[in-house]
Amino acid sequence: MKTFRWVIGLILILAFLVFNLVLNISTLQRFINPLLLSCFLCLFRIIRGPSPADRAVAIDTLGILIIAFCGLLAVFTKFDFFIDIAIAWALQAFIGTLALAKYLEGRSFDE
Repeated sequence: MKTFRWVIGLILILAFLVFNLVLNISTLQRFINPLLLSCFLCLFRIIRGPSPADRAVAIDTLGILIIAFCGLLAVFTKFDFFIDIAIAWALQAFIGTLALAKYLEGRSFDE
């Protein structure tokens, strides 16, 4: 059953990538579409994660994807403030990951 789910997921991802290459869309959309798919997969793992550690990794991955969105927008729109947002988000995600790890470990924040 697990192998069947993996094969179905792989087929869906490959179909999405082929569909992304066949369509006549801009370069920005070609880069953002796989990131959007990854965001939806991370949200699925956050909602249905089997353990709190899996959810924490999915939240951290979602933060990295948001940083990638900001980087792509900075490159394609030529606005520098997207880089500032990405740096601030990276710092916040790092501190949030540390806090979540301490919480899942059962310690308080002052230890």
